[in-house]
Amino acid sequence: MIHVHHLEKSRSHRILWLLETLGLDYEISVYQRDASTQQAPEALRKIHPLGKSPVITDGELTVAESGAIIDYLLQRYAQGRCQPDSDDLNAWVDYRYWLHYAEGSLMPLLVMKLVFGQLPKRAPWLVKPIAKGITQTVNSSFLDPQINRHLRFIDDYLAARDQFAGPWPSGADVQMSFPLQAVAATGSMAEYPAIARFVERVEADPAWQRVVERAGPLTMPGA
Repeated sequence: MIHVHHLEKSRSHRILWLLETLGLDYEISVYQRDASTQQAPEALRKIHPLGKSPVITDGELTVAESGAIIDYLLQRYAQGRCQPDSDDLNAWVDYRYWLHYAEGSLMPLLVMKLVFGQLPKRAPWLVKPIAKGITQTVNSSFLDPQINRHLRFIDDYLAARDQFAGPWPSGADVQMSFPLQAVAATGSMAEYPAIARFVERVEADPAWQRVVERAGPLTMPGA
C-alpha cells in the first residue's frame, strides 16, 4: 500500500492528484506545521531525515522529492499513462524539461519571494523599516522582473498547447501544478490568461476534486 506523508501547506497535493488520476489505493498521514516557525514537525524526520514533504512509502521503500515520486509512480504503476509515447522525441524532451523546470527554475524564485515577504514581519521592531526596505529592493530589482519573465515564458507556451506535454494530466502537468497554483493564489492573473486557464483546468479535474474531498483544499505557505 502506498502511504503519503502529507504536510499541510506543502507540495504533496500534486502527488495525491497523480495517485487519484492513476486510480491507485493509498493512505494519508497528515502532519501540521509548527504554528510559530511554520516548519514541519519532528515526526516527519522519522520518515525521511530532512523532514520534508511530500514523501511516500511503498512497502519498505521510501521516496522523497516530488519529481522523483512522480517518476517512481509512473514507472512502476502507470503502464504508459500520464506520459508521452516513447517514440515521440519532441514530447519527451518537453515533458522532461517541465518536470525538472518546476523545482529547478521556477520554485526557487517563488520561495525567495516568500522568504523576503516574511522578513519584515519577523524582524525585531527596531529594524522592521530596514527589513522592509531590503525586501522592496530585492523584489523590484531582481525577483519581480525574474518571476514575470518566467511567467511570460510559461504563458506563451501554454497559450499554444493548453498543457505541458503528453496526455492530460501528464507527470509534467502534475509537477507544474503547484507553482502555478501558488502564483494564481497571489492575485490577479489578467496578464497570464493561459496560466489562469491551466490552473482552472487542474482544479476542475475530477481527480483533483477527489483530492480536495479527501485531504482538503490546497493552502499555500505564508497564508
